[in-house]
Amino acid sequence: MGWRITLRPYVLIVPALLLTCGILYPFGLGLYYTLFDFSASKPQPDMVRFENYRAVFTQEAFWNSAWVTVLYAVGAALAETVLGVAVALLLHRSTLIGRVLEKILILPLMIAPVIAAIIWKLMLQPSVGVVNHLLRPFGLGGVQWTDTPTGALLSSIAVDVWVYTPFVAILALAGLRSLPTSPFEAAAVDGAGWWYTFRRLTLPMLWPYVLVAVIFRFMDSLKVFDIIYALTEGGPGDSTVVLQIRAYLEAIRFQRYSFGISYTIVLWAVVYLAAMVLVKHLGKIQRKAAEVTT
Repeated sequence: MGWRITLRPYVLIVPALLLTCGILYPFGLGLYYTLFDFSASKPQPDMVRFENYRAVFTQEAFWNSAWVTVLYAVGAALAETVLGVAVALLLHRSTLIGRVLEKILILPLMIAPVIAAIIWKLMLQPSVGVVNHLLRPFGLGGVQWTDTPTGALLSSIAVDVWVYTPFVAILALAGLRSLPTSPFEAAAVDGAGWWYTFRRLTLPMLWPYVLVAVIFRFMDSLKVFDIIYALTEGGPGDSTVVLQIRAYLEAIRFQRYSFGISYTIVLWAVVYLAAMVLVKHLGKIQRKAAEVTT
């Protein structure tokens, strides 16, 4: 019986150890491949050390994709945060309509992002799409939603916002319902208005929950592939070619495997550094929120 108790911690850690190995092995193998010049035209590669990374950072297409990625990630995360918090504040009132809408809110999350992008691609068709059909009475029926560089990027962000705003709203709503009531009761006794209460109490205490949602959405938006590829395939031109799509094009379509993997490693480093900065900021926000509640 004693040996079972002794072995139990080691047995329980086995799944986590297997998962870690399953993650680290392909990651390490990918890092190793970036040191060579694997491609379809060169099945017997030579070691080039860090030449692939030098080529990535000196390629104009990389900086264009990096800029598009930042625009997409910031735009999507900002819009989803503002709309998600607004929806959460509306649903925070315990009414019958609010409870019904709360159930409907999760429907976009039940649709695969690539399916949602295909649906919106059909809806945004200039000639037969339902969006232009609804806008035609207002004189806006001829909008080329995904046929211009700016329109394609904004349409991609809009689809991302449609899919993931409920995620932010649900987290913000959970945060609102977990806030202590005593500060709000004291503010009501003192005659504080809605805006003052929201700015001085609700928002500071809600920020940790909102920032968690921002971290999830910003990280996910930095490595987006499915929504943009299904909606625009990176076009028109390279106006919506984010880093993830650029890596796909280099590794799969152009069959320059090591060069494409180098893109994914650079993207991983960007996501990792951004996550570290945001998580560090989250700790400061949590401490400030704790000061408000005391």
